[in-house]
Amino acid sequence: MKTFKGYKRPNGTFGVRNHVIVINTVGELAGVANRLADLVPGVVPVIQQGGTSQFPEDSMQTIRTIKGTVGHPNINAALILGMGEDDFAEQIAAELREQQCKVKAIVINKSTSLEKLLVDGRAWLQKVYEESLEDKRVDVPITELTIGLECGGSDAWSGITANPAIGVCSDMIVDDGATSILAETTEAIGAEHILARRAINEQVAKDFLTIVKNYENRILDTGEDIRSANPTPGNMVGGLTTLEEKSLGCIKKGGNAPLQQVLKYAEKPSAKGFVFMDTPGYDVESVAGLAAGGCQIVLFSTGKGSPIVPVIKIGTNPKLYEIMSEHIDVNAGTIVEGKKTLQDVGEEIYNLVLKVANGEKTKAEQHRNQEFAIWRLAQSI
Repeated sequence: MKTFKGYKRPNGTFGVRNHVIVINTVGELAGVANRLADLVPGVVPVIQQGGTSQFPEDSMQTIRTIKGTVGHPNINAALILGMGEDDFAEQIAAELREQQCKVKAIVINKSTSLEKLLVDGRAWLQKVYEESLEDKRVDVPITELTIGLECGGSDAWSGITANPAIGVCSDMIVDDGATSILAETTEAIGAEHILARRAINEQVAKDFLTIVKNYENRILDTGEDIRSANPTPGNMVGGLTTLEEKSLGCIKKGGNAPLQQVLKYAEKPSAKGFVFMDTPGYDVESVAGLAAGGCQIVLFSTGKGSPIVPVIKIGTNPKLYEIMSEHIDVNAGTIVEGKKTLQDVGEEIYNLVLKVANGEKTKAEQHRNQEFAIWRLAQSI
């Protein structure tokens, strides 16, 4: 069986990174979280702006995402900062400690000083970070690997080069017995019937078509029509002409494997193989959901980074790679030039996935691209 060198967690999961993080439950503590991370070099700040004044569905989604982020296998230890009497930081920490995760919660309220929070938080982070440096990688079956599939800044070449090459890699991962998660519900509109035909049964097909329909209806309820908003102005500059053209290219990232399951945002899959997660088209929120759902690595045709998971960026055309080679890991533009085939580039991406799983840093990691945001479903109260 194929293996990679990863970090074994006490709860039986495996990470490809060994981060110590500090994360805030409410936006008011974003600055404090950043300050604490600055006090302990090596600690990663995971900053989000939600957590308060939310409708119940958004509050539940925020909790699920933070819990999935803190309990992620790429995380060695996490400090959760909360505020107020009804904050959920302690609840998340208690649940994750039962799963043998290394988590501490500090909640600031009227009886707690900011100075004490900084002193206590820094001491704990310093301790666990030094402990994390002692951890060693071990052999991990490739079946324990989960990758996320994302695209951004789509152009006329996306559905011809980068996305289908990612699909080749996805199929290889699935053939290994591992898991691949395709995201961005908006990017399936117009091609949803094609992906639904790959479902393993009628229920999975129905689940997929339902999330696509519900997403489109939510947008219509705001007075907007996603079918007229897509392709975006940037997509059109890149050469895309219709929503269907964009969507047909986007779903290519999912390869040809059967669709096993449909997930809520930030939900962990219960099945191996190819699955779909309900996320927005906004890259930062979508990648955060994939990470919270357990993806250890994300494949991204161009796009952003993440503080939790290494992101492998794949360029769509030779000119893009020439301009942004310092930010892009794989040049799928070689397909346009006739230098490589789709299979060649798909295998190149697959081999890089294994290298990154073993510790090689991506361009996004080297440049510290650490964007993070949680998908909001409703307006603030």
